[in-house]
Amino acid sequence: MILVTGARGFVGKKIMDLCRDTVAAPSLRNVTEDDVRRILDESGVDTIIHTAAVSDIQDCEADPVGSYRANVQLPVLLAKAAEGRKLICFSSDQVYTDQEKEGPYTEEDAKPANTYAKHKLEMEERVLDICPDAVMLRAEWMYDYGPGKPNYYTTVRNATEPLRFSSGNYRGVTYVKEVAENMEKVIALPGGAYNFGSETNKSMYDVTREFAEALGMGIKVEDVPPLHNLWMDCSKARKYGVVFSEVLDGLLKCAKDEGGLL
Repeated sequence: MILVTGARGFVGKKIMDLCRDTVAAPSLRNVTEDDVRRILDESGVDTIIHTAAVSDIQDCEADPVGSYRANVQLPVLLAKAAEGRKLICFSSDQVYTDQEKEGPYTEEDAKPANTYAKHKLEMEERVLDICPDAVMLRAEWMYDYGPGKPNYYTTVRNATEPLRFSSGNYRGVTYVKEVAENMEKVIALPGGAYNFGSETNKSMYDVTREFAEALGMGIKVEDVPPLHNLWMDCSKARKYGVVFSEVLDGLLKCAKDEGGLL
């Protein structure tokens, strides 16, 4: 049985929809360690997938105390209360925001710049100190079709004005359905941090241009100056069978799932 935190969120909901034997965690706002132990004991689960977080980078900058409570202290409480249960925590590709190398980055290259990223890396380190067999997933920018919070897919799909991406920027974007489909293999991973998501050798400019062309949108894609790369090498997880579509293939799969767009 799997306990999913953030079960109403973007990732948690998809895991609840697609994975077997899941149960939604109650609100963990302002919980104590005793509260967490009680929740775990009463749930009867043997696995915890922790997706709940404050993930908006600007919100974390504006409220670092709230970010620390949600992104560090809560997962640490889960680790302390886990007591032999498998713990999976979602981290972020943002841990590479201050990396000066071009990439793609391996797990040893983490160098965070913003508050959110720094808190995620501290979370990884503290949770693994408590639970060495826990799994930290450095997830990419995830997308899906349908209503809800805007994401890369919906931004491109609904564009009416030129899209602006850089031919000098490289990063993965990942179909959230494939995230959920990989959970069984993720649970079997040895403890540690893993880059997690789709890979590509194409820039965000090229991916966006090719995707828009495949959709027949006729939308212009403008090449703009690059920001930092968030380009990950996901071979560590892939060795254990955690496999994703290549970035463009994943986007096209999402378009087909939306309902015959291709």
